[in-house]
Amino acid sequence: MNYANITGWGKCLPPAVLSNDDLCTIMATSDEWIHSRTGIKARRVSHVSTSALATLAARRALACAGLDADQLDGIILATATPGTLVPNGASAVQQALGAHNAAVFDLNAACTGFVYALSVATALVQTGMMKKVLVIGAERLTTLLDWAKRDTAVLFGDGAGAVVVEASHQQAGLIANKLGCDGEAREILHIPNFGTDRIRFADIDGLFTFNFEGQEIFKRAVRGMGEAIGAVLAQANISPEQVDLMVPHQANIRIIETLAKRMNAPMDKVMINIENYGNTSAATVPIALCEALEQGRVAPNSWLLTAAFGAGLTWGAALIKWGDRVTPLRHCDAELPPCELTGLELIAHAVAGCQQAARPEGSAS
Repeated sequence: MNYANITGWGKCLPPAVLSNDDLCTIMATSDEWIHSRTGIKARRVSHVSTSALATLAARRALACAGLDADQLDGIILATATPGTLVPNGASAVQQALGAHNAAVFDLNAACTGFVYALSVATALVQTGMMKKVLVIGAERLTTLLDWAKRDTAVLFGDGAGAVVVEASHQQAGLIANKLGCDGEAREILHIPNFGTDRIRFADIDGLFTFNFEGQEIFKRAVRGMGEAIGAVLAQANISPEQVDLMVPHQANIRIIETLAKRMNAPMDKVMINIENYGNTSAATVPIALCEALEQGRVAPNSWLLTAAFGAGLTWGAALIKWGDRVTPLRHCDAELPPCELTGLELIAHAVAGCQQAARPEGSAS
């Protein structure tokens, strides 16, 4: 049997930071209110496109794996916020990398996107259709936020993470997975009037908003991820105690803590970085994985467990057996173009528009 070993990893976080204190200047909130409910202290705001974030994460992952882009057979870009729908965002990444031999496509499972994409890439390798696949999770969610709505505006940030999977006879990579979707509840987390459902030239044009039922999302997220985790551990005949590190989707610290408690996992065996970046949707898991490796929390042959949920409500979990290598083969010196604006300055135009739209008709500016 072929396995799909993870041989490269890389992340990209835009430099502009938007802190909780920054948000206090544009809405009625506080650092204490946000942090106590979500675990978030700051998030990043991108000055470049989703594909640019994805491309830099990809370059770093390829360097880590010691590969050139033209060696890739496939590129899967997991994103709910592509810069363009036609053509897909993955083709922009292919063009920027020079990955001329790769088949490419976008995959939208919202925050579960990376877990879905890694599962698809693994299947492509295991069936022999491909040997080297680049899997990217990248999002630019700050472009869709309604900055007049505190409950959702404080949650999300921008970023990207990527891994390279390669065919291997060693038992390594994704060993077991479980994917699903709680479609009956799809309305509790969605952006209305988006995509081709959006009415062209309507007054709402330019304003996006989230329908976000927090308590119901919490309940269904914990249940969905919990069931998925139980399924993958049973598939692999692995006990929770044998898991060396959990790398969960970074949506809310309370969800992460509840999930760890259900697994009887001590928090020192859980990778958490939500405080610095917020929820970067499909990018949270690969970014957290990269940082776990940077911090020395992944050893050769470690068992890693990841789980995620997202709009749809998609959910999934994956059990990963790490390979022999935990350090990059090469390093990538590429960087994003410089950004001279602060996080607040980058969102200023959108904030003004959202605040104007939120005013009662006829009120003074």
